[in-house]
Amino acid sequence: MNAQHKLNLLALGTALLAICNIFWGSLDIPAKDVWCILRGYEAAGHPAWSTIILQGRLPQMLTALLTGTALGTCGLLLQTAFRNPLAGPSILGIDAGANLGVAIVLLLLGGTTTIGSLTLGGHLLIVVAAMAGALAIMALLMTLSKLLRSHVMLLITGVVISYVTGSIIQLLNYSATEQGVHSFIIWGMGNFSSVGTERMPVFCTLSCTGLLLAILLIKPLDALLLGDRYAENLGINIGKARQILLLVTGLLTATTTAFCGPISFIGLAVPHLARLMLRTSRHKILIPATMLIGANLALACNLLSTMPHDGSIIPISVITPLIGAPVVLHIILKQRHD
Repeated sequence: MNAQHKLNLLALGTALLAICNIFWGSLDIPAKDVWCILRGYEAAGHPAWSTIILQGRLPQMLTALLTGTALGTCGLLLQTAFRNPLAGPSILGIDAGANLGVAIVLLLLGGTTTIGSLTLGGHLLIVVAAMAGALAIMALLMTLSKLLRSHVMLLITGVVISYVTGSIIQLLNYSATEQGVHSFIIWGMGNFSSVGTERMPVFCTLSCTGLLLAILLIKPLDALLLGDRYAENLGINIGKARQILLLVTGLLTATTTAFCGPISFIGLAVPHLARLMLRTSRHKILIPATMLIGANLALACNLLSTMPHDGSIIPISVITPLIGAPVVLHIILKQRHD
């Protein structure tokens, strides 16, 4: 089976999982009623079902699809740029910056803050804080990338940033109220249900912009696989390519973390699944494959999160490590034998 056939199967799998995410949920709604609602009619005797489908399951499905696509793409970009199979969206500390922003709001400020005559609170403030924290770390990394010639040193810097922000968060936890700690833990579990119809346009715009920029990086990424010197001989500006790559991964990581909370292992595991399935290093094939596998994985995790079928939802951060960890262990064992 050639690469195009495999991509077609992945696209078909994405479509089927997307449909399953709409028809299946934590509340049992008959398929014929779901179909009626999607066609613009109300389910007889159950007006609330329309809200559940159109304002709950449909945005949740789109959020999972875009988040999986974005995180998988981030992982591929970083693993290629740093030539490190264990690089992922969390490796540069951008999601740690988002965590710190939310920690400051929930643990230090109690979930509300006032800017002049404007008072912010609730989910809007969490999104703003997470985005601000992630963008601050991204700005720091872009500045350091001009000073650090070695991509390995930049990688180490990202790890150090993660440790420092983690320590600050632990300090904030120590002095926070019980309610603040509880709220931060709930946010840290991650979920795809926090992006409603009102926030969806912003989420889609930011995610699709980052994904489009990632597609435009196909040529530089292929050149980087052969080494910096070879890339420069091909006319690739390494410094500029690194800046754009940081911008893209930062934008995608900041967006998904701000709106959905920290989602682990998808960015780390998906690129390896794409390589194992396609048996190629060409980004013209790997990028669409990674996007589709990331979407499939996130949609599958979202389905599994509704398995209790009693109105409750399992946190996404409980499910993704169960799928991602075996892939990481496979990579580690494979490198050991190589």
